[in-house]
Amino acid sequence: MKEKALAAVRIGPSTTELREFSLPEVPEGSALMKVEVAGICGTDVKLYAKPTINEPVIMGHENIGIVTHATQEFMDRKGVKNGDRIFVEHYVGCFNCIWCHLGEYRHCEATDWRTNPDARRYGYTSAENQYNLWGGFAQYLYLPWNAVIHRVPDGVSAELAGIVTPMSNGIQWALIDGGVGYNSTVLIQGPGQQGLSQAVACKQAGASLVIVTGTTRDKARLELAKILGADYVIDVQKEDALARVMEITRGLGVDVVLDCTSGAGVTPMLLGIDALKRRGGTLVVQGEEAAFPDFPLKKMTEKAITIKSARGHSYLACELALAQLASKRFPLELLTTHRFGLKEVDRAIKAVGGGEPDVIHVSLMPWLESEGE
Repeated sequence: MKEKALAAVRIGPSTTELREFSLPEVPEGSALMKVEVAGICGTDVKLYAKPTINEPVIMGHENIGIVTHATQEFMDRKGVKNGDRIFVEHYVGCFNCIWCHLGEYRHCEATDWRTNPDARRYGYTSAENQYNLWGGFAQYLYLPWNAVIHRVPDGVSAELAGIVTPMSNGIQWALIDGGVGYNSTVLIQGPGQQGLSQAVACKQAGASLVIVTGTTRDKARLELAKILGADYVIDVQKEDALARVMEITRGLGVDVVLDCTSGAGVTPMLLGIDALKRRGGTLVVQGEEAAFPDFPLKKMTEKAITIKSARGHSYLACELALAQLASKRFPLELLTTHRFGLKEVDRAIKAVGGGEPDVIHVSLMPWLESEGE
């Protein structure tokens, strides 16, 4: 009798049901992963409420687990063995196109769900596609030959490793894209899991000043930002954020602005442009706004501001994130605030969307009920 895997399947807007799948036959060069933790982020909240495809999907793209059923070719190619704990990136590139050869597989057409209806990407791909198990809200995940994996360092628990995706995004956006380094001054807008990860990354890189903004509702997160290295925090509902930034910087402004307020309107970007130093600053944005009337192009060009898009992470960023977790320099376990089992996927996603207080990072643990953790 074939082994089975239980999965939470999104079957429509804000609707999930539990389904059982047979574990797929594992062809040479492939493996399975027993999912220990699947993280949940803001993108999950949006796609749960408004799916981009009408087919059933096993969500979950921040996945940690144990290698199982690995073929010899998979072990030789990836340098892992059955029983190893790994982090699986959500991109499944072709590794034949120019982007993949440049190491930028996150831009590969084969994994771009926005433009390719047949794309393979964990958490975004139809469960009706071959091998079925294309998301982390399941007890097992299918790993093809072109899955991008990283070994989790010894001493890093599965739940702590579950924040490697926001941590790697923070490193990518702040250090690699934003150029934050020694003696940099930084404004981080939004104290969610991405913003807090960026505070850690900036402090680790030697930034001399880190300012984090949030709202009154973010009080606990702003306090955590200070624990994780922020020098100042600003409640934008109680203070004039621009005036406070200029007061802190003695009128100079900051070198880099990192906007982690996706969906908050154009106000954060306008603040970022004003808060940057007089010449040559960098603004990194997530770019979720569909339109921006009266964009201040003249002011941006006069200040020689460089705008970069925050979009995913690189292999290097993931390796640096895992090393950061293993270093234990910062109490990053404080980011992991909530855990849920498969039966509570609906509640877990809505919790990240603001349905429960003081949520930062949610761990979806597919074996929670069955193993009584």
